[in-house]
Amino acid sequence: MVAEPVRVAVAQLVVPADHAAARDVTRAAVVEAARGGADLVVLPEYASGFDPRGVGREHAEPLDGPFVTSVRELAATLRISVIVGTTAPGVAADRASNVVVAVGPDGGLRGTYRKVHLYDAFGQRESDRLEAGPADAEPLVLDVRGTRFGVLTCYDLRFPESARRVVDAGADVLVVPAAWAAGAGKAEQWRALVVARAIENTSAVVAVGQTGHGVVGRSVVAGADGVALLELGDEPTVATVDLDPAWVRGERDRNPSLANRRYSVVPR
Repeated sequence: MVAEPVRVAVAQLVVPADHAAARDVTRAAVVEAARGGADLVVLPEYASGFDPRGVGREHAEPLDGPFVTSVRELAATLRISVIVGTTAPGVAADRASNVVVAVGPDGGLRGTYRKVHLYDAFGQRESDRLEAGPADAEPLVLDVRGTRFGVLTCYDLRFPESARRVVDAGADVLVVPAAWAAGAGKAEQWRALVVARAIENTSAVVAVGQTGHGVVGRSVVAGADGVALLELGDEPTVATVDLDPAWVRGERDRNPSLANRRYSVVPR
């Protein structure tokens, strides 16, 4: 089967701390994406509720709780696939887990990814509130109309081996929900890392950031050659881009760096 172009909606949102309000914001974005003809909508990290001072157990909901249930029902109603970041309870009583969920157009939960690299950098410590996902967990890859979308989360973008492992699992496109912390040079680093992951993996990258207080926005979609296909500023926006898997195949034919490599990625 030859994969057809996939219309992807990038939902760059201001996410409130209140969970009911966050559900409303997410619902409105998914509806707008569906109206724009999107096959897949990607929403940011921590879309179920966000506090720029830190997200922890007090923000957590089980995966059968109100947020994910709402997303699944909406996906089934609108016949759209959804990738979205949420916060679930951790194993330890005082910890949460940063989880991305993938939902199919029938509302089925296709899989989850627990963030492996916690953001203990630039003066912040996610590990004080969150549990890291297992490094050897099966990568989350969602098939949408024959194109395979592999998932990373925010800080994972700084670790090229994470992206390579998802590509080894068959991803044509890397998807990165994020709440990229603001600061000197951070927006520039975000864009540079998105482009680097695209070039070195000859994969398109859909990097969707929260916007608002404490985060940079600046969502980017890069082609497999690193050229930006879509760039947003710092305003809340839902925008669409058409991704053709033939572009990825063509770039991998022109630049067969994945076939030429001499090292593999092994979780430790």
